[in-house]
Parts: sequence; C-alpha cells; structure tokens
Amino acid sequence: MPSSALTLRRITVLSGGVGGARFLQGLLHGLRSGAVPGGSPDTRVTVVANTADDWWIHGLKVCPDLDTVMYTLGEGIDVERGWGRRDETWSARTELEAYGVEPTWFGLGDRDIATHLVRTQMLEAGYTLSQVTEALCRRWLTPLHGETVRLLPMTDDRVETHVAVADPDSPSGRRVVHFQEYWVRLRAAVPAEAVLAVGQDSATPARGVLEAIGEADLVVLPPSNPVVSVGTILGVPGIRDAVRAAPAPVVGLSPIVGSSHVHGMAAQMLTSIGVEVSAGAVGAHYGARTSGGVLDGWLVDERDAGQLTGLERVGLRAAAVPLMMSGHDATAAMAAAAVSLVTDGPA
Repeated sequence: MPSSALTLRRITVLSGGVGGARFLQGLLHGLRSGAVPGGSPDTRVTVVANTADDWWIHGLKVCPDLDTVMYTLGEGIDVERGWGRRDETWSARTELEAYGVEPTWFGLGDRDIATHLVRTQMLEAGYTLSQVTEALCRRWLTPLHGETVRLLPMTDDRVETHVAVADPDSPSGRRVVHFQEYWVRLRAAVPAEAVLAVGQDSATPARGVLEAIGEADLVVLPPSNPVVSVGTILGVPGIRDAVRAAPAPVVGLSPIVGSSHVHGMAAQMLTSIGVEVSAGAVGAHYGARTSGGVLDGWLVDERDAGQLTGLERVGLRAAAVPLMMSGHDATAAMAAAAVSLVTDGPA
C-alpha cells in the first residue's frame, strides 16, 4: 500500500535486457544525484533478471539478459547496439562460419565469448547460475557499485522461451523455435502464435529472489517486455505470489508508448497472448494488487494520458509523464515519478 513517507533502503527491480538495463542506469543515477525521493547513494538495488532467453550455443551457456544488465551497469556494453561488449571483434564467428558451423545467424563476439566460457566452466563444475553470476559481477559491478547493486537470475533452473510460428510445410501447420531464433534470425517479423516457457512450471526462484522482494522498500517493474521478460520472471512459481504479498509498494512503467513498443518486440508478444498493444492494456494485464494483480501504480507516457481513467477504474494509481529514456537525467526523472506515484500520488 502506498506510503507518504517512504525511505528507500532497498529497491528490487524485475528486469529484462536492454530496456531494463537502461532504466537501471537512470535509477542509479537518480539515487546518487538525489533526484529520486527517499533514495540515497547508499540505497541497495537488487536486480532479478529474466533467464528464459538463455540458451546453449557452440557448447556455451549464453544468458543475454543477465549479461546485458551486467555489461551495462559495469560500463562495458556496446552502447549503439545495446547488447554485447564494446570494442568487440568477431574472429571466432568468422572462423565458425568458414567451417560451416550452424547457427551462422547468431554471432558471439570474441570478448563476449570469454564470459560464456567462464560461465560454462563453472556450471559444469557444479556451481549454480546464481553463484556464477555473483562471480562474474565481482569483475563488472563491484568495482563501480560496491555492495549497493546485486544481480540475481530469476531461477537457477533451466527455463527457455519458445515461440510457435506458422509453417505451412509442417503437418500441424506450425513449428516451434527458440526465442533467440525468433528474435535474431526471424527478427520477430513472423506473427507469434503462442509463447511457451519450457521448464517454467517446475522451476524455483533462485536463492535470494524471494527475500529481495519481501525485504524491499519498493518493487519496480521497469519498461521491459511484459510477456517474455517481466512475464517470465513472474511466471516462476512463487515469484508472482511474493510480489502480490510484498509489504512494499509495487510500481511499473509502460514499455508501450503511443501504440507501439519503444524497443524490442513487446507488440508481437502482446498480440500472441491476446492483449491490446497499449499502455493501458499492459497495466490492466499486470493488474492491481487489490484485485489479485501485481501493481499498485502504473506510469504511462504523456501521449497515453487519455488512458489514465481506465487504469484508475481497474484499481491502479496512474500518472502520465515522459517515458523516453533519452539520457540518464530523463530516466532518473522517470524513476522519481514512479516513486512519487506510489508515495504521494500523481503529480
């Protein structure tokens, strides 16, 4: 329930890749600059990252969302692409293509391969994904953020998102591809008929995830994909219930501005589950905690201000502010508006 005097000692963010990582940059900037009410440079931020995009390629375990958050907050990301390492080279990819090794449509950069080699070796030695992530973050996050930022996978279990697409040559009329093939090879240009999170039903939250939600002073759903990023995190048994029961306010920011997503494929994924591509519909999809959903407040862009009445009708505190993450200051202002929404009400 919203509080008028919130001190932010701990914030937990359920994050996807690029959009979530950029929001986190702005949030941390806002905490350090004093722009986020109730926060401070000492506020601890725990990131629970989606791992349903993960897959194995060339014998390596690749975790795109974990790595995007880690590289971004560790200032090693390729800013123009939004993923992978900056100053990357592609010699290994070129050699694999010369050998005719598939898939040739998914490239791993030489610097990035080192991360995947370390991860794979540790996993094969018996360490959990949580332990591996903690070890990797000692290089990327600790030097810049000390103990104030912690990155957790949503689960240590194997969960993979697959997408069903039409295939007239198949007896069933459809085929199922891994999320990475849908996103990278098909470029999400083929309509998604269904989204399947394989292994999700039997997964358990990674160590520390439920505690991070239950002990937080604020839980944030950033402008990440509501189906295959935040949606898969909430789909891990126990996590949605923990968010619903959290003593802290829960606030989300819309990834839909106007009638489309800002980045990625939220529009395609929402269509696949029958949700209208609009900021108001995504907020209603998450739902209000007073009605069994997961949100107390929902921010939409100024262009979607006409949807506020409908959001309030379904029990959500809502406000319209600029939601384009054009820089750290603009994103910090978004984070500040999110905090204010669930503490002092709409501005």
